[in-house]
Formats: sequence, C-alpha cells, structure tokens
Amino acid sequence: MARTRAAVCHAFGAPLSVEEVELRAPVVNEIEVRLEAVAICHSDISYAEGAWGGDLPAVFGHEAAGRVTAVGPGVTAFKPGDRVVVTLIRACDSCIQCATGHPALCETPRPAESGPLSMPDGSALKQAMSCGAFAERMVVDQSQAVVVGDDVGADVAALLSCGVITGVGAVVNAGGLRAGQDAVVIGAGGVGLNAIQGARIAGARRIVAVDLSEGKLAVARDFGATDTVLASDPAPWDRVHEAIGRLADAVFVSVGVTIAYDAAPNYITSGGKVVMIGLPHSGHFSSYQPVNIASYGQSMIGSKMGDVVIRRDIPWMVDLYQQGRLKLDELISRTWTLDQINEAIADTKSGSARRNVILFSA
Repeated sequence: MARTRAAVCHAFGAPLSVEEVELRAPVVNEIEVRLEAVAICHSDISYAEGAWGGDLPAVFGHEAAGRVTAVGPGVTAFKPGDRVVVTLIRACDSCIQCATGHPALCETPRPAESGPLSMPDGSALKQAMSCGAFAERMVVDQSQAVVVGDDVGADVAALLSCGVITGVGAVVNAGGLRAGQDAVVIGAGGVGLNAIQGARIAGARRIVAVDLSEGKLAVARDFGATDTVLASDPAPWDRVHEAIGRLADAVFVSVGVTIAYDAAPNYITSGGKVVMIGLPHSGHFSSYQPVNIASYGQSMIGSKMGDVVIRRDIPWMVDLYQQGRLKLDELISRTWTLDQINEAIADTKSGSARRNVILFSA
C-alpha cells in the first residue's frame, strides 16, 4: 500500500477534506495513474450532495488525465510514462452491450468492494464511479483509459473523459443527427457547448441554443450555435420556430432540470427526438403528453456518456481538436489546486464556469 492525497467526502453536502489515504498497487488488468489534471463535473457535485445516494466516505472525480506509473498483470496496451485520459466507462468487453458497441452500458456488475482505496486505519473508502480522481494517484481498470500522447495538454485531455464525449457523443452517436437537420440544445453549460459542437461537426443546418443566461448564449454562438433563445420566454419553442422556420429534428437536454424535460417535446417536429443527457436528482419527475409522442412518431432516448466507444471516439476527437475543428481550450474557465477544490466546486455551482480544472504538480 502507498499513500496519496485525496479530497474525501465524509458527509453528503459537507466540504471535501483533503487528506492522505491508502492506495493499493494495480492488480490484474489495472493501471496506476499519477494525475496531472481533473475537471469538475456537475455529476461529482450531485453525488457529493447525496443526489443519488451511495456509500461514504468516498473519493469523487472522474474527468481525469495523467501519466501511467505502474501496470498490473495482463496489461499490454499501456506502459509507464504514457499520458492517458481516464473515464468512468469500465467495460468487460464480453457482455451483450459491450459486444454490440455500447460499452457505456456494460451489464457486468462492478466489484462490490470499495476498490483500491482505503483510509489510513484500514477502513473502507469508496472509489466513486470506479475512478476516485480527486486524488494525486488512482488505480483503474485498463478498459477505462485511452492513450492520448504528449501533444495534448493534460488540462485539455481531462475534458475528453466526460464533458466532451458526453456532449458530442449524444449528438453523433446516441442522437444520430444527420447533415442538414436542425437541432436545439437546452443548456449552454459545459456539456451543452459540446452538444452544440457535436451538431456543428455533424453538419446541422441550424443549431439553436436555449438558456436562461444571455452571457451563456453569447458563448454558445462561439461554439457553433446559429441562433439563440432565452429559456425564460413564455414559449421559447415558438421563438425557435420563428428563428429557423420550423421545429427541430432533435432537442438535446443537457441540464438535469425536470422543467427542461417537461418542455423538451415542444421543440421537436414530427419524427423528432428528445435526447436526454442531463441527470436530475433521484425522486424528481417530469411529465409530458404521450399522445403527442405517439401521434407524431416522436421518440425520447437516454444518452449515457454519449454512447461512446472510448478507443474509437477519443482519438477521433483529439484529431478534430488538433485540426482546430473541436474547441477544448476555450472550455476551461479556470485552473485550481487540489487544496482549492471546495472553492472550485463553489465556483462551478455558481453556474458561471464552463469547466473548472484541478491541476496537480509534477
């Protein structure tokens, strides 16, 4: 066992505590990664607030990039020194979902034990989302990582592990948006901006961003939105119709707010799709009229992690970034240290940040 510093959640809704914890060495099919950067996702905040339950104490964090420092038996795709992106997608490669190209939906149960982390006294410490990336080091299954190389900065690489693949993938993979179609993206935060980029990359004719903030809507145009609508309008779907001449082929809900899901079907035309990305808290409910969905041949689908295959999609997105076709640097609002994690979380909760990133010293 080795010691590493981590931000530990001891009670839901309480500040995280940066302290030393125990990290075991990698075993079969695992790699150890020294973190260089981890971005703060709203899912981490929701988990730490108790939105979806779970065991405590726990180490959250899952948008990570760093260097491989050790590999366990059976690992052949990684070696010490590799810069990798680490995701929460842990795939068995043998269940039906993995075998049919949907590893984010892997059906193989994850180990019941807490994982490679423990408290200094030997008591349990949960590795949340199979990552535990709010720490200086982590041990994960090799299926969760992808080599990205040294040409991509660690701060940018970290974004590729969740926010970018979730947004772009929701449009390209889950939503199957085709060139010439029209899209609406509800929410112009970190994931929403990437959904906008995904629609641009997919060749959408019109891309309408809907948000409560004029400032966020201005940024959405920088990322590819052709039109913007304030969500506070009494009938924002009517403003969409006025702006683009019709309703949309797909609406992508990037925020975990039930009122956004209530409104989403109003934006789509006959045969259109509601693609559900944002995660409301457990126990929250939305409502809609199913007769309309049935009568107009519409659909509502969930999108988990953009339905990505990380070793296919992350290298593709790296290439797009290097060509200048995918904005990543512009997503970073500010960088912080691990000791500043509670301030970084507070800034993220304020709603003004696109992505806050924790940087680790070498």
